[in-house]
Amino acid sequence: MRAENALKQYGNALLRLAFSYLHNIQDAEDALQDALIQYMRKAPEFENEAHEKAWLISVTSNICKNKLRHTKRLREDELSEFIPDEREADDLSFVWQCVKSLPEKYSEVLHLFYYEGYSTAEIAGMLSKNESTVRSLLMRGRSMMKATLEDIYGYEE
Repeated sequence: MRAENALKQYGNALLRLAFSYLHNIQDAEDALQDALIQYMRKAPEFENEAHEKAWLISVTSNICKNKLRHTKRLREDELSEFIPDEREADDLSFVWQCVKSLPEKYSEVLHLFYYEGYSTAEIAGMLSKNESTVRSLLMRGRSMMKATLEDIYGYEE
């Protein structure tokens, strides 16, 4: 029952997080299932729902990192060949492709900050980092994205 409630409440966010790492829906579903199994086995107690969600995000993130480490291969993302033209300028999927191409430490904080809507303090807690480190990773990640988008797509401010 407890795992079912967690799945209903956090499943979509955890699946999106796993997919952002693994770029494959089946692997993302496997990672989510593994996270829920850990949740059932460990049966941790939490102060509130925010701590529960943070724990699940951290576990899911670690499972995905381990999957990537063990397989030592990255699957090609469905959007890897997408290059926007003027007609599709309002489609931002190419921006997320750019995020996914960044080193993991940057893409992880950018995903949690922009896509999941967490604050830098919340991200710092989830990833066991200082808040100033998270802000620095966000700043560097944005800078790398800007340079990439300018180089590849010719976008400038």
